Amino acid sequence: MSGLSAASRAAELVSSNISNALTPGYGPRSLQLSARAEGAAGGVRVDGVMRDVDPVLISDRRRADAALGRATAEADYLARLENVLGTPDDPGALSARVAELETALLAAAGEPAAPQRLDAAVMAAERLASGLRNASSEVQAMRVEADTDIGRMVERMNAALARVHDLNSAVVAAGVRGEDTSGLLDQRQRAIDDLAELVPLRELARPGGAVALYTQGGATLLDGSPVEIGFARSGVITANMTAADGDLSGLTVDGRPVPVDRFAGGRLESRFLVRDDLAVSAQAGLDALARELIARFEDGLPDPTLAPGAPGLFTDAGAAFAAGAETGLAGRVEVNDAVRPETGGASWRLRDGLGAATPGPAGDGALLTAMQTAVAEARPPVAGGFGSVPRGVAALAADLAAQVSTRLVDAEARQSHAAAQHTEIALAERRLGVDTDSEMQRLMVIEQLYGANARMIRAIDEMMDTLTRL
Repeated sequence: MSGLSAASRAAELVSSNISNALTPGYGPRSLQLSARAEGAAGGVRVDGVMRDVDPVLISDRRRADAALGRATAEADYLARLENVLGTPDDPGALSARVAELETALLAAAGEPAAPQRLDAAVMAAERLASGLRNASSEVQAMRVEADTDIGRMVERMNAALARVHDLNSAVVAAGVRGEDTSGLLDQRQRAIDDLAELVPLRELARPGGAVALYTQGGATLLDGSPVEIGFARSGVITANMTAADGDLSGLTVDGRPVPVDRFAGGRLESRFLVRDDLAVSAQAGLDALARELIARFEDGLPDPTLAPGAPGLFTDAGAAFAAGAETGLAGRVEVNDAVRPETGGASWRLRDGLGAATPGPAGDGALLTAMQTAVAEARPPVAGGFGSVPRGVAALAADLAAQVSTRLVDAEARQSHAAAQHTEIALAERRLGVDTDSEMQRLMVIEQLYGANARMIRAIDEMMDTLTRL
């Protein structure tokens, strides 16, 4: 009878293994048996159910999950930023818009009396200014998106920690009652896996089957009771808002501020990287490009009709650039109203000077040529971030896009490495998972054992009947 009971329990475990072969976090079960030595009765005793998992491999896979999540998030951001700035073959790229302005100014200089040529040059300038504003807006939108993602991840982490805490209590209680805890352990593993994608974890065993969780950076997440991770979302983020200045929220643990590097290595860190580093760097590059563009048309160069301190062809929200106001400049750059017909200006001022009160000689294209030269001429950049090598504005725009493309190549290489490592570890973990062929073979053996025990019982029953009849 003990043999029949053990065979029946073993068949249940095999059935569970096969049906959950593809279930994430499922640990294959096996029955632990031993001989019963109870006088002449003997038989088999079920000692318990063994959940077959490799803690070291699971830990390695969790770190691989976190590394892949971080690398993927960084590569995705840089790909989006590259799309915003444009590639060399993209007609809407910033460098292409600068080249379009140069071409339009050159064409107008060749036929300065043609209003349509002057209008085309004004439109090219407006498209360039619009491109800078749109790029700045997209960068800040990505910062807001990263900030929102951080808030969601923190909520997800708090919920997962509470879930692991509840499962810890359930595992300990079930162990005290002598019940099988395999199902609870599966659920706990899935909950910890969900956390590990956001932050790399260290899992430590505690008495009674409970576990404690720490980040790789040393922050305590769960040891007895879960901590409360805090973060305040920002609905709006502008270029001058930074975490260093206290304008944006960092992380807190039970109300105490903690450095973000205590949570480094996963998707959570990648969102801070975007919000506080990558996007800030991209904005600084755009602002430097806008500053360079404005500087080449200010203070009478190349337009002698401008009064000292008056804005040139490109302005800071309609005004001249003020020292120290470079942050966010790309989002404020505009074409001077003096040449925009829709604001009461006139395109002929490109030919005769932005400060001109009346049209001058229609055939004089000297100022247009000087403007084109100002854009194309290789000069040492006036704005920071571009070094000191003389370049034209188009080359500066191309360099800005090239910097992003270079970082994207590096990020994609890291992503590819992380993906390959993750795949190998995941395959190794699956190889230690449920082997359906082996389980079917086990089931055949269990059926034979069940049949042998059943035949033994039938034989004993027949013997008892025979003795009774005697």
